[in-house]
Amino acid sequence: MIYVVQPGDSLDRIARQYGVSQARLRSDNGLQPDQPLVPGQALVVLIPQQTHTVQPGETLYGIAGGAGLTVGQLLRCNPTLTLDQPLFPGQVLTLRLQGEPEMTLGIGGYAYPYVDQRVLERALPFLSDLFSFSYGFQEDGTLVRPPDQELLALGRAYGAEGMLVLASLDENQSFSSHHISRFLREEALQEKVLAQLLPILLDQKCRGLDVDFEYIPPEDGPAFLAFLGRARDLLHAHGLVLYAALAPKTSAGQSGLLYEAHDYAAVGAIADGVLLMTYEWGYSYGPPMAVAPYPQVEQVLAYAVTEIPPWKIRMGLPTYGYDWTLPYDPSRRATVVGSQQAILLAAQTGAEIHFDQEAQTPTFRYFRGGEEHRVWFEDARSLLAKLRLAHRFGLEGATYWNLMRPFAQNWAMLSQYVRVRRGD
Repeated sequence: MIYVVQPGDSLDRIARQYGVSQARLRSDNGLQPDQPLVPGQALVVLIPQQTHTVQPGETLYGIAGGAGLTVGQLLRCNPTLTLDQPLFPGQVLTLRLQGEPEMTLGIGGYAYPYVDQRVLERALPFLSDLFSFSYGFQEDGTLVRPPDQELLALGRAYGAEGMLVLASLDENQSFSSHHISRFLREEALQEKVLAQLLPILLDQKCRGLDVDFEYIPPEDGPAFLAFLGRARDLLHAHGLVLYAALAPKTSAGQSGLLYEAHDYAAVGAIADGVLLMTYEWGYSYGPPMAVAPYPQVEQVLAYAVTEIPPWKIRMGLPTYGYDWTLPYDPSRRATVVGSQQAILLAAQTGAEIHFDQEAQTPTFRYFRGGEEHRVWFEDARSLLAKLRLAHRFGLEGATYWNLMRPFAQNWAMLSQYVRVRRGD
């Protein structure tokens, strides 16, 4: 369940009210040892239905098997556990939680190879797919490969299938219209890149490829579709799948460089799945607002399902927010904040968190150095609201952008509310 902290609440009182330990409440929500609670803060409270006390010599695999569970299921009921973490006699593990998940979804997440392993391991038991961000290409078609072997191997160990991300990034790691236009107009470059990707996909036992081409000139839209068809045919010949990342459109004729070449119906007919980038309404140089406000996300999904079969669609979920200095100045960049970082900031500055009912997103204000700040971020409530949208529209699932920041509360929320589509 999700509990909202009231003025005067203490972790001890909340733990006693629901019959859980303070230590579990802290770890499930990513709270530091002495971190105070903030009025308006959301806490995920996982209430065990069945537990097991570890005996000398027992292992995760033995305990899971004895309880009729997979190791993945055991990890999801105990989100702080990792595969290589030693157990100790007397340790209490949760075998089953009270209540049944209310939805079944595929869950993915993007990560760079330099992700903190401890942060990634907290996420992996909850992922159907791990997206390695990102592969690129030079002007001559030479593939630019990130050092992601360890990332993909760790994903496999936890049962998350690998997906390589091919992005239209230039040598400055920026999405470039010129770079992608040249690539799409030269079939030989495309064949060269695909020929280099295929052996990596097979060697790393990946599920497939995600094409993230952004800021495509509208006149190159047909060439983009042709490339997707070429990539799909190659991948299908080897038992692999093709996904495509799409900008968050609300109509077929939506104008703008980000949108015009992303033909939902045409891409949806070619690809095995699409990832809708339903975030960045609130962004670093924009006015203060939620990164993924509920009404805007709902509008994108409502349009998308008219053009693409819902079972092919994954919605994007942000794991971050922004801290703006007020009054808003469009030349002044907002600071990115992770969700756990935002709650700690509220605690340190004596702020009170408010949940905006329209945006379905938490926000707060604080003062520092004589300046007023406004923070919008994501928490268990805001992400659960968007996951329920995905379920209502019959989507295949959701994918997190991204997995680089600690977000323990999110994984605890999934433990309670979502049955993840996985091989285990």
